[in-house]
Amino acid sequence: MLKTVDFSGQLHKNVGCVMLLGGFDGLHAGHKTLVERAKGFGLPIGIMTIVGGKEEKGLFTLKEREEIFKRVGLDFALELPFLEIKDLSPQEFSALLTREFHPIAFVCGDDFRFGKNACGTPQTLKEAGQVRVEVEKLVTKNGEKISSSKIKTYLAAGEVEKAHELLGEEFFLIGTVIKDRGVGRTLGFPTANVAYPKEKYPIKRGVYETRVWVDGKEYKAITNFGNRPTFGSDTIVTETYLDGFEGDLYGRELKIRFQRYLRDIQKFENAEALKTQLQEDIRRVRKYD
Repeated sequence: MLKTVDFSGQLHKNVGCVMLLGGFDGLHAGHKTLVERAKGFGLPIGIMTIVGGKEEKGLFTLKEREEIFKRVGLDFALELPFLEIKDLSPQEFSALLTREFHPIAFVCGDDFRFGKNACGTPQTLKEAGQVRVEVEKLVTKNGEKISSSKIKTYLAAGEVEKAHELLGEEFFLIGTVIKDRGVGRTLGFPTANVAYPKEKYPIKRGVYETRVWVDGKEYKAITNFGNRPTFGSDTIVTETYLDGFEGDLYGRELKIRFQRYLRDIQKFENAEALKTQLQEDIRRVRKYD
């Protein structure tokens, strides 16, 4: 089922708007040039985003995408289930967009493809002649196209800082803190455990420097993404220690922003050895070395 999420209250389907076309599992630096072009029309801006169905995992969950879209000033998102649109012809797909809304213009990159077997192109939309089509050239960095696939390559290698350059912001995770074994608290490092969504592209397993906002204050943090071999646990977890935070975070929603990769996950001889390493990790985070 198609779903429209209204961020600004400016969505009126019978009034003109501008539609950003693409898969948009987030907004990288190249996508943001499309946003700026769309803002030049002075009309409400909508964005389509593909939901589920494809084997490849997205950079951001649907909830995270909505946070990004709203933050950059978009007015609404059209969430399209992949299985419902994958067999539409280019003509049927463009008809769906014009039937649901009253677009004055489409804005897309010159690599935009749509319809069954991805046979539709920006030129297909132009030839239909129903809606003005604005096409942006691909944005490159160091001679290479900025793309979600390239960002994923960096994330898989733990090179989050390089991923940030292409994203134009920090890679992040939004999730609700859940109860776990509480072992970290016994070590003097109580952690906030957040499930890493199955539909979200996984970063390299390891220990990261992160940042977390709680109640209007930003905390430096260390986040372990992966298993816990010291305690014989193969369960993949995302557990974060917020330096200097005191209080209960159970049930709270956190946004964890990944800063840099610190080290691989290790199996320590005992809990005390792990505690010593955690102390070194947080020292590095405090001094950024």
